[in-house]
Amino acid sequence: MSTPKNGAPTNDAPRNDPPIDAEEARLAVGKPKKHAAGVPAVRVSMTMALKQMGVRKSARNLLSLNQVEGFDCMSCAWPDPDPNHRHTAEFCENGAKAVAWEGTRDRVGPEFFREHSLADLEQRTEYWLEKQGRLTHPMVRRPGGTHYEPIEWSDAFALIGRHLNGLASPDEALFYTSGRASNEAAFVYQLFARAYGTNNLPDCSNMCHESTGVGLSETIGIGKGSVSLHDLHEADLIVVCGQNPGTNHPRMLTALELAKQRGARILAINPLHEAGLLKFDNPQSPRGLVKGTPLADTFLQIRAGGDLALLQAIGHLLLVAEEANPGTVVDHAFIEQHTVGFEAYRKHADLLDWDEVLTATGLTRAEIEGAAAMFAESKRIVTCWAMGITQHRNAVATIKEFVNLALLQGMIGKPGAGLCPVRGHSNVQGDRTMGIWEQVPDSFLDALRDEFGFEPPRHHGVDAVNAVRALRDGRARVFVGLGGNFAAAMSDTEVTEAALRSTELSVQISTKLNRSHLTAGETALILPTLGRTEKDLTGGQVQRVTVEDSMSAVHASRGRSEPAGELLRSEVDILCGIAAATLGGRYDIPWRGFAEDYDQIRERIGRVVPGCEGYDQIIRERGGFTMPHPPRDSRTFPTPEGKAVFTVSPLPVLTVPEGRLVLQSLRSHDQFNTTIYGLNDRYRGIHSGRRVVFISAADLAELGFADGETVDLVSEWSDGPAGTTLTERRAEAFRLVEYNTPKGCVAAYYPETNPLVPLDSTALDSNTPTSKWVIVRLEHRA
Repeated sequence: MSTPKNGAPTNDAPRNDPPIDAEEARLAVGKPKKHAAGVPAVRVSMTMALKQMGVRKSARNLLSLNQVEGFDCMSCAWPDPDPNHRHTAEFCENGAKAVAWEGTRDRVGPEFFREHSLADLEQRTEYWLEKQGRLTHPMVRRPGGTHYEPIEWSDAFALIGRHLNGLASPDEALFYTSGRASNEAAFVYQLFARAYGTNNLPDCSNMCHESTGVGLSETIGIGKGSVSLHDLHEADLIVVCGQNPGTNHPRMLTALELAKQRGARILAINPLHEAGLLKFDNPQSPRGLVKGTPLADTFLQIRAGGDLALLQAIGHLLLVAEEANPGTVVDHAFIEQHTVGFEAYRKHADLLDWDEVLTATGLTRAEIEGAAAMFAESKRIVTCWAMGITQHRNAVATIKEFVNLALLQGMIGKPGAGLCPVRGHSNVQGDRTMGIWEQVPDSFLDALRDEFGFEPPRHHGVDAVNAVRALRDGRARVFVGLGGNFAAAMSDTEVTEAALRSTELSVQISTKLNRSHLTAGETALILPTLGRTEKDLTGGQVQRVTVEDSMSAVHASRGRSEPAGELLRSEVDILCGIAAATLGGRYDIPWRGFAEDYDQIRERIGRVVPGCEGYDQIIRERGGFTMPHPPRDSRTFPTPEGKAVFTVSPLPVLTVPEGRLVLQSLRSHDQFNTTIYGLNDRYRGIHSGRRVVFISAADLAELGFADGETVDLVSEWSDGPAGTTLTERRAEAFRLVEYNTPKGCVAAYYPETNPLVPLDSTALDSNTPTSKWVIVRLEHRA
């Protein structure tokens, strides 16, 4: 077996076929759907809820979901309507699946771990692991042990404290966060890490929307979107780019439907014809169920990676239209008053090479001109994007191009217009607001110092990719995971899993069993936590937490169900227990007080986090409050220049070797991030299976493969000049499915395809894994 410089095996490694669940062996392929939601969404939601939770618990949980006095959905971060405009059933199909997944009556306790060794569990699929049920007891795998065994909470905390205090440097510890953690838990977590002495706070944003944060921060001065839900309702053009709302953010379809009813047009840009971009059968209205609402007025089936070229071409055409009819397209007053860099941008746009644009996008010039006309004719434009944009080599440059178009037409800071990155996890934006960031600014650290009386570390920590490198290279020895499934979510699966196994201590704070528990360190802990749906009576009183959605709205969340087990603790309680066992009375931080009364945490948040002044009081307001956003609120831009910044980005030549394809990873409809709710993807016609590759008929014919054939995928990547040795990765046993996708572009589900993304293949400036641009070849199986 040959091994490249980063230590991962190349394609001549021996074949190791993936484990197949019994249900997965019945893979069947049907026709893709041309509409989303409707009666099937209701039926699937209710079937899963009733099966997992029963009648009473299903009614209690689902009717509390996204309500003012209820709990916030643990799935996507789509905002809630105003309190007076919420449906009784204010949830979507995937929200119902998330609640049922967490509220299941199945349990994973000590007897389960006595029966199943780590070696046994490693052979199970991700789907099988998660459907076993809720974790109920703190568990430990001792050095050399083959099984997890029970441990008392106090002993678990003491064990963590001993390991952390025994490290040569605080930077040998990594503190990872998923996007599900509450604001209170996130604030306590980052406070503990910095009081301990490190800024090593990688989070799931590093893997998904980091490109958005970098691109927006450098151009408008804040790494968050500039719109509210009302803006979508009032827009006359909504651009949906690199996003599949029907599966990933289904409640967005209601907002798009309302905008359409008010006269908006929708421009969809995506490699695949997703059902949720075509038509919405709203299950909450008779008209929606009977007739439905067509959504996309224009659909551009772009090649993967071609968005930067498309947006530059649209900008060029808008400037041409303005020159032909001065004062009708470009907002010169906005540009003069609020921006810098316009002349350089204009000169760059004049040099557009149409041959490069058409090659990169796969579109015709007429299609691009039609899209540009939609921009030119619109007075209120909202531009939405998700991970189809952020996980490319040139993701940051592409996001800056969205900003260029918005600045060109003055589409920031006015009703019905703005930039709308749609976050994929319920509180990933709130976690960043609370300080979960390896590069937090000095002003935040100054506020921590002034509030808590210690000097935080000033050097930057590691992000998710660099966390794996640190573990792999022996520079980190302890990994603590607050939620999530780092092993499955990260790129380069084999390298990531080996890195996690190299730790002296791994700690996973979790609700359910997943792959990260099996990639255990020499000593490994599983600490079971309360879910979002469950009552939190920590400190002998009813506690509530807060979250922030994609549009900067912050609101309270309070579970209603009984906990899955008597030993479960809240995330806040667990983190405070770890902090107290590690730091003792250092700095006089009241860890026990924080755990017993979350208002004490919110009081400190109000004095540390910008925009959260009086946090413990304003969060009591019905429906919460919206964080300040200077570009949106007052057209002021907190950049070094004091204005919004037009940028110039070279248009790269994206080449794919002959006989190779560009793979993008995506979710199935029965999935949220790495959580697999089921094995169906009914919108794409996939049933009882996940190891499929969507490929065009033209590519099947040209490359000599057949629809339905099982193949191996081999990725090829090099960070050096042409002619250098390629790094290769292999993922085995995928069924080819003929599908309407651009020639040269294929798609498959993650995390099954994460092994194909090399650790070093990341986006420029943001270091986000390039999961939407993986060059692969197909190999016949012997």
